[in-house]
Amino acid sequence: MLGPTAHTDSFTRDKLPPFAEWPDINLDGFDYPEYLNAGVELTDKMVEQGFGDNTALIGNGRQRTYKELADWTNRIAHALVEDYGVKPGNRILIRSANNPAMVACWLAATKAGAVVVNTMPMLRAGELGQIVDKAEIEFALCDTRLMDELVACAKDSAFLKKVIGFDGTANHDAELDRIALTKSVKFDAVKTGRDDVALLGFTSGTTGSPKATMHFHRDLLIIADGYAKEVLNVTPDDVFVGSPPLAFTFGLGGLAIFPLRFGATATLLEKASPPNMIEIIETYKATVCFTAPTAYRVMLSAMDEGADLSSLRAAVSAGETLPAPVYGAWMEKTGKPMLDGIGATEMLHIFISNRFGDSHPACTGRPVTGYEAKIVDDKMNEVPVGTVGRLAVRGPTGCRYLDDVRQHVYVRDGWNLTGDAFYVDEDGYYHFAARNDDMIVSSGYNIAGPEVEAALLAHAAVAECAVIGAPDEDRGTIVQAHIVLAAEFDPTPEMAKALQDHVKATIAPFKYPRSVVFIEALPKTATGKIQRFRLKQEPSA
Repeated sequence: MLGPTAHTDSFTRDKLPPFAEWPDINLDGFDYPEYLNAGVELTDKMVEQGFGDNTALIGNGRQRTYKELADWTNRIAHALVEDYGVKPGNRILIRSANNPAMVACWLAATKAGAVVVNTMPMLRAGELGQIVDKAEIEFALCDTRLMDELVACAKDSAFLKKVIGFDGTANHDAELDRIALTKSVKFDAVKTGRDDVALLGFTSGTTGSPKATMHFHRDLLIIADGYAKEVLNVTPDDVFVGSPPLAFTFGLGGLAIFPLRFGATATLLEKASPPNMIEIIETYKATVCFTAPTAYRVMLSAMDEGADLSSLRAAVSAGETLPAPVYGAWMEKTGKPMLDGIGATEMLHIFISNRFGDSHPACTGRPVTGYEAKIVDDKMNEVPVGTVGRLAVRGPTGCRYLDDVRQHVYVRDGWNLTGDAFYVDEDGYYHFAARNDDMIVSSGYNIAGPEVEAALLAHAAVAECAVIGAPDEDRGTIVQAHIVLAAEFDPTPEMAKALQDHVKATIAPFKYPRSVVFIEALPKTATGKIQRFRLKQEPSA
């Protein structure tokens, strides 16, 4: 079933789940040669196709062409193999914020046949240690500005032997850079198999030991040749901007793989706050943006104050459900749809999405070409149209956990169970209800928190909100809304009552929040995803 391998270190192939536990994989329309190196496809092959003078990466004050990126990554690959002894199949951890040097290190390690583990700069030594132990990582490449936690991790690690510093700024003034600058710009990349593991994506779950999802070289191209080509219709004229960390597969796809696959430009921000993204959009006339709905709300306000975001042709929203009021406000202000979509680290990227000319508020859309989806109950029986159930999906990518018994939970009967509650309408469009563990059962009623949030966000006083289930003696659980008010409104009992009445008038009255907690800021991940579990842990006011 698996093609040839170039890995002399067979760790990842040995740790793949048994074939019987894999999801069904449909590769129709995604034909790649037996030997394939994604790092080469995104750099040297792009130069061969005539994109050498196109700008590939913008970040930290510099612009780099595809020819410069190919040369840079080839030099680093030489250093990894010749000076540090990296062998095909070795795991390499990369620790950095979003910048061109991180992309160069990822591509270089991929060319050298390594299996890359991209990590977020906010992780501490203990968290890094869990990743290192799970993937038995010997090598780490680290932005020299972020060395402390990784050095501390290596000190106590049975696996991590070499921590190599690189310069995340534009100066090339670190150990790896200095060695790389002495190397040739030509490198014979390892002829990895299309079914060799290229990337380990660690899930951003909130509990339990980390899970590593295993993605092949072919998978990295599939998400571009599928979603990015079909839904985004990427061209060499596109300029990408966004907030998700490259350490997350959503960010790696949207801010590196997608633009580089089509000769477009990626802009990379180490601090991707909405104001910084707005500046990039205005300066470089960015055309495609990847971020969460909370950031788009800030952008809408900025446009009211004169920000020019007219260059954007595609605003992709993922990571959080897209509330209908945000979609509606964006459509009204720009005349262009916001493309809601759902993906998963296990699936690598987005597999259900709206399209240009076929998008609707409070709707996630239809499956991307190559994928199919259905809504099932706990026994994997398909439920009737309009009934909320568990989302099951399969296609050209799918869940393969690294040596993890939880493979049985995510994959059943050949389908990937994403952990999301959805329903499908009679026209075949999929609608998000909640994460399976975010459905609120109150007095026997099933209430989807995102629906309540959308109702609240339609009120002028609400800047941001998150809805959770809170314990209640009489009802078992009640709907509790944590609300960040717009600047001109005060957190009074009268305001709480007005918001409750507003929800009752907007959706079924039994769904209204019986508890309203005013909060200065919502806890979020680096991608802008609201951390509702933290709200559940905090004592409510």
